[in-house]
Amino acid sequence: MSDRYRRVAYYPGCALEGTAHAYDRSTRAVGEALGLGLDEVPDWNCCGAMEVKNIDPKVQTYLSSRVLSIAAHEMKAAVVMAPCNGCYHNLKKAEYDLAHDAASRETVGRISAKAGHGPYRAGAVETIHALDWLKDGIGEEELGRRLKGSLKGLRIANYYGCMYTRPRHIFPEKDSGPGSESTWQPHFMDDLLAAAGAENVDFPLKTACCGGAHTLSDSDTSTRLVLNILRAAEAAGAEVIATECPTCHSGLEMHQVRAEQVFGEKTTVKMLYFTQLLGIALGVGARRLGVHENVSDALALLKERGLA
Repeated sequence: MSDRYRRVAYYPGCALEGTAHAYDRSTRAVGEALGLGLDEVPDWNCCGAMEVKNIDPKVQTYLSSRVLSIAAHEMKAAVVMAPCNGCYHNLKKAEYDLAHDAASRETVGRISAKAGHGPYRAGAVETIHALDWLKDGIGEEELGRRLKGSLKGLRIANYYGCMYTRPRHIFPEKDSGPGSESTWQPHFMDDLLAAAGAENVDFPLKTACCGGAHTLSDSDTSTRLVLNILRAAEAAGAEVIATECPTCHSGLEMHQVRAEQVFGEKTTVKMLYFTQLLGIALGVGARRLGVHENVSDALALLKERGLA
């Protein structure tokens, strides 16, 4: 358990103010239940997502660096936590680019000067994911002591998505020995949910791509990629897929519906954010966690298990 993560700068990102509002709600609720402080980055902007990156990756680096600059210069924060895989990935990539690429530093310096703020210098803050925040800020042992209930008997496939671990070179803290996260077999979500009593199934596609980037340009490809994940989870015996990325979560939900409508393939596994599952085990009400906002309706399953 690290005091460094007890209070962090919180960068929700665009998705958590829109389609993933339930992820934001449940993240804040879990933090409150565990006594972890979140200070939202003021006047934050989009990290550049995929759209800006595809047009000018160095402008995308600036957009991510501005969030880090506010955290470092205005908030005097040591740590920025981003629950969204895309935001987390882009902030980490900005750190890497600013440390290793002079052209990125020049672009960020020039736009920062025009915007009227100091440029971000690589290493000024640490960027972490919500999984790091809970795994290292609380840990399984302390989490276990705080539980008000248990996820016992709930069979869960933990789905991390592809941007949580790729490309590996922008995550130097991973694969660094005992206690660190693995890019090959990530386990932080498994560890936390197991501590809350869940039964984690052996799920081989935990870092497979959900096709999020193709959703608008080639929906059929995205649907087929999601179907691979849904089928694998059900074949492993999962009742729930736990997610930690808003794009992956909405993709799994929407393409589950589309797979039945377009391809006639029905799957019944439910999607829940890992923070919703932890919140339930911590005694937070399902409505406060935004379970009713999910497209994938898991309420009946949770009620059947006495969890809602």
